[in-house]
Amino acid sequence: MKKNILIVDDSALMRKVLSDIINCDEELCVEDFAFDGRMALEMVQKKKYDCIILDIQMPKMNGVEFLRQVNEKGLNLTVVLVSSVAAESGEETIKCLEYGAFDFVKKPSGLNDIKGATFSKSIIDMVHCAVSSVASPEARKKVMSADEIVKKRESIGKRPHKSLPGNNLIALACSTGGPKALQEVVPLLPDNIDAPMVIVQHMPEGFTKSLAERLNEISKVKVKEAEDGDLLKKGTVYIAKGGYHLKIIHKRGVGDVIKLVLDAPVGGLRPCADIMYESIADLPYDHVVCVVMTGMGADGSKGIKYLKDKKKIYVIAQNKETCTVYGMPKMIFETGITDEVQPLSEIASAITSITGVR
Repeated sequence: MKKNILIVDDSALMRKVLSDIINCDEELCVEDFAFDGRMALEMVQKKKYDCIILDIQMPKMNGVEFLRQVNEKGLNLTVVLVSSVAAESGEETIKCLEYGAFDFVKKPSGLNDIKGATFSKSIIDMVHCAVSSVASPEARKKVMSADEIVKKRESIGKRPHKSLPGNNLIALACSTGGPKALQEVVPLLPDNIDAPMVIVQHMPEGFTKSLAERLNEISKVKVKEAEDGDLLKKGTVYIAKGGYHLKIIHKRGVGDVIKLVLDAPVGGLRPCADIMYESIADLPYDHVVCVVMTGMGADGSKGIKYLKDKKKIYVIAQNKETCTVYGMPKMIFETGITDEVQPLSEIASAITSITGVR
């Protein structure tokens, strides 16, 4: 039986384009259309859809408000966003991911690109991944409130630490489900954590800045989108800029510096976590704490295996039950080099425990 899809978009052109893309796939079928969030909200309460393709900028009720109300009503929906790169869309996209959207596909700016093969493949691949993902209720739960963050961060700060000795670095990789998962990890880290942290989250250019700004708002550690030439500092989190690979180089007399490069995508990914991990191999750190969280594919595993041959590492993987997609953590676990497997709710504590505080 074909998976039934609801398209929610106020643009007749986009409804037609998306419908043509979906209906060309033999396993998918566009069942219905909604012209705005209000109409969609009425429809999803009367009928079950395998996946909803949701625009964000719409009249009457936009995508953010639609998902907020879906949360309030306790509806269990699988939602793929189609988001533009307009300045306001980055922040709204991050908010939609907080509210439980599965992931997003960037909407091309030109008509030819919208009707092109690249966009079509992105939509089909994302919808297939969304409908085949069997995320547990734990993975679908809402992000923590501000009060919950403060309470849990204080609790983590009081726990005993088994800190690795010496000068350490934290390097984290995640993809699908990552923006929401990062809000369960980064805000719980103490501002005096005894290491810098670099993150590769698979996102296009124009969205990682909004993600970094949102995390910075709710965290004690400083969070920023990585810039070329940034000097790594303890207590600061650097998120790889979308559309660029992140490497770290050591400059004598200066320290460890971020380098953003436009080398070709690796396996369709830029940024790519493997590139980040491989660049760390020659840096003067005593240990690297590698963290792999929710996401499709195997990015990170190759780089971490390479890193293990060069340095002392400690690997923390997210468990299956709390992943939106159990791909990347599964692949690193199957290498046999994972030191801990933790639910999402315990990853910040595991990082803090092994890294220690200043």
